[in-house]
Amino acid sequence: MLQKIFFLCWIVAYFDNFAQTPSFKVGLAKTDITSYVKGGGMLGYSMAFNVAEGIETHLFARSFVIEDAKQQKVALVETELCFVTSELKRGIIQLLQKEASTQDFTEENVLIMAQHTHCGPGGFCHYASYNMSVPGYIPEVYTWLCRQIAKSIRAANAKKIPCNIKLNKGFFPEDWEVAFNRSLAAYNLNKDVTPLPFEKRNQAVNREMTLLHFEGENKQPLGSINWFGVHATNISNDKKLINADNKGYAATFLEEYYAAQNKNYVGAFGQGSAGDVTPKFIYNPKLKAQRGYWEGKFPDDVQSAKYNGELQFKKAKELIEAQAQHEIKNSEIHCALRYFDFSNIAIDTFYSQTKAVKYTSPSCISMTMLGGALMDGPAAPKAIVSVGKMGASVVKYWEISLAKLAKNAWADTILRKYKVQGKKDIVLETGYRKILGTKNIKNLIIPGFADGTLQTFKYFHRKGALGKMPWSPQILPVQFVQIGDVILAALPFEITTTAGRRLKKGIELLYKNDNIKEVIICPYSNSYSGYITTYQEYQAQMYEGGHTVFGEYSLAALQTVFSQLYAVKKVPFAEAENRIEPPVFDEKELEKRRFYRREEFLAD
Repeated sequence: MLQKIFFLCWIVAYFDNFAQTPSFKVGLAKTDITSYVKGGGMLGYSMAFNVAEGIETHLFARSFVIEDAKQQKVALVETELCFVTSELKRGIIQLLQKEASTQDFTEENVLIMAQHTHCGPGGFCHYASYNMSVPGYIPEVYTWLCRQIAKSIRAANAKKIPCNIKLNKGFFPEDWEVAFNRSLAAYNLNKDVTPLPFEKRNQAVNREMTLLHFEGENKQPLGSINWFGVHATNISNDKKLINADNKGYAATFLEEYYAAQNKNYVGAFGQGSAGDVTPKFIYNPKLKAQRGYWEGKFPDDVQSAKYNGELQFKKAKELIEAQAQHEIKNSEIHCALRYFDFSNIAIDTFYSQTKAVKYTSPSCISMTMLGGALMDGPAAPKAIVSVGKMGASVVKYWEISLAKLAKNAWADTILRKYKVQGKKDIVLETGYRKILGTKNIKNLIIPGFADGTLQTFKYFHRKGALGKMPWSPQILPVQFVQIGDVILAALPFEITTTAGRRLKKGIELLYKNDNIKEVIICPYSNSYSGYITTYQEYQAQMYEGGHTVFGEYSLAALQTVFSQLYAVKKVPFAEAENRIEPPVFDEKELEKRRFYRREEFLAD
């Protein structure tokens, strides 16, 4: 009898150990990517005076290389940058392809995200509009970022060990001062929300954090990555030191906390639907107008960033240590990616909810966007914003009048542009390379001394550096990464709270028969081209709507291309028919747009 009992206990123990056998391997690495040129602009606020003069905190790339039982891999990389560009990812892939150990990493199975600090380096973008406030392209920064991020992926790939992956989610309590809606008037226009008063703007955000935690043998904590939507803008536009902001501090706090158990613990804090979400919530009229009158918990921005980061750290720690977590047992890893021309998408009426098919147009930006986000940092002065709006109205009336008379292909393009862009006061046409309706930038009636960025546009136009490529990306990637029963949906935009919720719901509907436990929205991924708002939010034409560049049905367009990606997700990118990819920039054009120091430049 005792022998039978012993045998049964052995069987139970055996199968219990078998069940605990990890389904995955993971390699984790953290690499310093700090880079800047002294006096060069930082990326995010787009202000000529927002330049880097030193380092407050270092910036890092945190990489997670995950491999399943069939040796299918994916590299998830969270970078402490404002955003990622297609050309940056291309450069990283090219470096990975040069070494035998990482030749199996491609566009499709590498996901590079940004946590959106506004105090990171500028100048690594190839598209002109992202260089104007820097001013110019800085090849040293681009080369360094490519090298260091590729180094991070290689290091992670070389250190893969068996692991279990656990999923957990949790909400921030309402009294935690972590996130606030900065564009409540637009948010309240949505038909699927309960309108909220200004004092309850902390409820007009997605207060949920989603986290993946990696455990080794004996439940040793290896690392984690989480997603939560709040702008990394505690550090304001008048600061001149490189800083990873609230999410950077959160990552440091988490890694320091786990250092006693694992000195190499990697903790990444990614972005969620942060488009209309700010960490600032205190009004201080004593601050300078050009800095903005809003601040975080404390008058000192760094202290506020640490405070916000500590709240995010505490929530991540709570999720990691919770008893009830979902273990990802299905070991399949699958990745799918396609590029789409967002300037010309025929939108599925299921998503636009219209009888007629709607379209996108080449990217356009309004004067409200150029005026900045008031809580996180204003840009052009109010007087210039008013003049710009009047100029946009004149150009619109003139172009539509001519188009109605002309009745040709040019006229069709003009009429379609204004139909697609709706209420937007179009000032900057990055798709068509125009400002206030003209390509003759150097002779634009507004003088360069009125604005440093405009001055740079004029300077580069005289050098012939603006004439070939669109000034911002039109061909952009969307990506699915499946890790067991979790889907990461990567998009190259910053998306508002309600738009993010609708997008997630739509993707869940696509995967309804695939036994998926969770869909995680990953904005600021693989490339970047402005915002995604809902149709209703767009009508308010606040900052976010003014920077929703492909028109009022941009969310429906994004939902459309994700549905198209889902339909071909089993077809590898390399085997796709009629696939398109982003353009490669001419080195001569980039050379003409090299960084210059404003103090050495004579105003026109």
